[in-house]
Amino acid sequence: MRPLNSALPGALSELLKDAPLSPGKVSFAWRAAVGSAFERETAVRLEGGTLIVDAASAQWAREVRRMSSVILKRLQTLLGPDAVTAISVRERA
Repeated sequence: MRPLNSALPGALSELLKDAPLSPGKVSFAWRAAVGSAFERETAVRLEGGTLIVDAASAQWAREVRRMSSVILKRLQTLLGPDAVTAISVRERA
């Protein structure tokens, strides 16, 4: 028997795959990929294939950068391999 959390990425990607790539879909995938703490401290938008992440502080920007390769793989699983090809992190002014 597989744990439930191992089935969630596949189930979410199945639910998301047919929906158009909208800001809401990107935000939903971001929260699913990073969790509520990261989601609360960031704002995201997709420009071309680059996800622009505005972090609330230098510390949050550093954490997102540190985790960016893992986050990118999760987003590609949820949104498709070509939807997000890079992550750019900025600190909110």
